[in-house]
Amino acid sequence: MEQAVHTSGTAALRAKLRNTWLRDLVVQYRDIKRRVMRRSEGEAVLLRRYARIHGKPLNLTNPRTFTEKLFWRMITWNRGDIPLRFRQLADKYAVRAHVAKTVGEEYLIKLLWQGDDPRAIPFDRLPAEYVIKPNHSSGEVLIVRGEASREDIIRQVSGWLAKDYYWQAREYQYYGIKPKIVIEEYLKNQDDSELLDYRFWCFRGVPAVIQVDNHAHDINPFFDAQWNQLDLHTRKKAARPPIAQPTCFEHMFELASRLSRGIGFIRVDLYNTNGRVYCGELTLTPGAGIFQFGPDHWDLKLGEKWDLTLDH
Repeated sequence: MEQAVHTSGTAALRAKLRNTWLRDLVVQYRDIKRRVMRRSEGEAVLLRRYARIHGKPLNLTNPRTFTEKLFWRMITWNRGDIPLRFRQLADKYAVRAHVAKTVGEEYLIKLLWQGDDPRAIPFDRLPAEYVIKPNHSSGEVLIVRGEASREDIIRQVSGWLAKDYYWQAREYQYYGIKPKIVIEEYLKNQDDSELLDYRFWCFRGVPAVIQVDNHAHDINPFFDAQWNQLDLHTRKKAARPPIAQPTCFEHMFELASRLSRGIGFIRVDLYNTNGRVYCGELTLTPGAGIFQFGPDHWDLKLGEKWDLTLDH
C-alpha cells in the first residue's frame, strides 16, 4: 500500500511539472549528462553485451575472431575514431550517392520521396505500394500496400525522426545523422514468390559467404562463393532450407566486390527480382553484435579474413 501511494505521488508530481520551466531544465540536464558520459557509458554497454553473449570478457588488445573484431570496431568508433566515409555508408539516403558512383544508378531502388517533415509526404502522388524507412537507423521499415491510415503513418514516422538511433545499441556510425525519411519503390517478384535478401559478407572486396534472408527473418541459410550450402548459421532456431542459386549470381558477386573494396568488413545486401539487381543497404555492424556463429569455428574462420587496419 505504501509503495502504491509513493508511485501515485511520483506520477502526480511528474504531471504537475509537465510543461514547466523546471521540467525543461531537468530534461536539458539529463541530455547534457548523457552526451558527456556517452563515450564511457557506451563502451561499458558494449563490453557487457559481448560478455553476456559469449560468456567471457572481450579481448580488445588482440581481437582474432569475427565477433571480437566486430565489438572492437563498435568500441573504437564509439570513442570517436571513425572515418567519415563510414557515416555515409550508414546513412540510408547518403549511401545512394556512394552506390551510384561506385556501380551505377541503375542498382538503386527507385526513390519516390525524401524529406524531414512527415506531413509533407505526398500521399496522393505515391503508388499503391511503397516502402518507408528512416535514413538514420536499422531495421525500421514500414511497407504500405493499399489503403493505410495517413495519420498512423505520420505518427510512426515522427517517432523515428525524434530519436537518435545510436542510443538503441551504441552503434556510433548512426550518431548524429540528421534524420530524414526515405520512401522507395516496393520491390516484388512478378510471380508473387517471396522476395529474398542476398547478404554478401565481404572482406577487403572479397565476398566470403552469402546469407539468404526473407522479410520474416525466419530463414538463415549460408552459402559459399560457389553456392555450396554451408553448416554456418547465426540464428539457431531459424530454418536453413536449400535455395537455388539466383540468376545473375556472378554479376551480384561482382557488385558486392566493388561495393566492399577497401573495407575490412562490410555486408552488402542485394535484391534480385525480375531480372534486375538492386542494392538494399550496406551493413557495418550486423545485428549490433547480438548473435553467435554456429558452429563456433566460423567465428575464427571469418575473423581471420578481417583486416582491422582498414577501419581507420
